[in-house]
Amino acid sequence: MLYFLTSLQRISLMASKSQRLHQIAGSNLQSSTKRARTMATNSSMRDAFSKHAEYLNNLNDKRERVVKASRDVTMNSKKVIFQVHRMSKYNKEEVLEKAEKDLAAVTNQHVSRLVKELQGTDFWKLRRAYSPGIQEYIEAATFYNFCKTGSLLKLDEINSTLLPLSDPSLEPLQINVLDYLLGLADLTGELMRLAIGQISDGELEFAEKICRFVRDIYRDLTLVVPIMDDSSDMKTKMDTMLQSVMKIENACFSVHVRGSEYIPLLGSNDPSSFLVGLPDIEL
Repeated sequence: MLYFLTSLQRISLMASKSQRLHQIAGSNLQSSTKRARTMATNSSMRDAFSKHAEYLNNLNDKRERVVKASRDVTMNSKKVIFQVHRMSKYNKEEVLEKAEKDLAAVTNQHVSRLVKELQGTDFWKLRRAYSPGIQEYIEAATFYNFCKTGSLLKLDEINSTLLPLSDPSLEPLQINVLDYLLGLADLTGELMRLAIGQISDGELEFAEKICRFVRDIYRDLTLVVPIMDDSSDMKTKMDTMLQSVMKIENACFSVHVRGSEYIPLLGSNDPSSFLVGLPDIEL
């Protein structure tokens, strides 16, 4: 066919074919480059998602271990509190000595697990997982310390006992102020029960000391809680704390008013009794 075309037409036709071949080649090259770029992008995204998935899986596994350790701390801290409640004027030293050993066991066996899991990490990410156990531990430690020394165990003193459990090369777990105050709020409830028991044993002086101590804690917290961030739990516990203060005050006041005639009976209808409304003992 090219034989019948003029030279100019043959040159034009050949140029057109050459141009189409270049366009096809360029299109194929561009498609290959785009495909390679897309594959590289997909590969980098898969790597990024894999890293995030691994991080989240490890965090969830750590959270489960922290929750388990926190439950163990809670359970064994309650045993320390129950041990202290066995105290009377006849066996105080013996009971407190046993409570001290139990508290040391909680620290070394169970709190240490929390410390190992949480040191060097962002504690606030998992705070909800371990906070209940820490609050119960603070309650047990401060309850024992008050019965032993008559004073309040401070946050710095508690945190100092956790330092030997940590790796010196990593940031250690330190109990925050909010968990400490929440533990103190629960402490007042245990002190209320202890005060009632001491009155029953005739230890009015010790009960009055407890009353002053609990009243001071409540008064100081009423100044702090309103300006705290994330204090909804604390504000709820303040109402319970006020009830504990009132029960101790009413009990001590009733003893002073009625003297030796004061014998608290469950189910009493006496308005001055701190046990009003409780069911009668079934014999």
